[in-house]
Amino acid sequence: MLIGLLALTVTAAFAGAAIYVSVAEQPARLRLDDRALLQEWQPSYKRGAAMQASIAVVACVLGVVAWWQTGSLAYLVGAVLIILPWPWTLIAMMPTNRLLEAMDAAATNPRARELIIKWGNLHLVRVMVGVLAALAFLWGSI
Repeated sequence: MLIGLLALTVTAAFAGAAIYVSVAEQPARLRLDDRALLQEWQPSYKRGAAMQASIAVVACVLGVVAWWQTGSLAYLVGAVLIILPWPWTLIAMMPTNRLLEAMDAAATNPRARELIIKWGNLHLVRVMVGVLAALAFLWGSI
């Protein structure tokens, strides 16, 4: 079914981007000094959040449509899983995000490194949920 395969593809893009952040971007940024670390995180987060949030919505809608058309529970599970990063980000991550976004990137912020490490650990939940959603859509597509 085409809609289910589209849901899988879009979700795989979400999961791939989340994995990239955790295995490539986060470790690389943590090698920077404290000032450069925050200067890199702020625009990166802003761009990444817009991209991943919209991908999650598209994948969720595709998953719901695939579930509606097929009745396969796997698509509904995938749709729910791929949208879970939204509430996770708003409830669990937003306090850290707001502190980091409010910091002056031109100044040295001794707390920035600690918060960016915390942010990276919280981001791992988005990786896990994205991978699980992709697996659910794969299950539905088989």
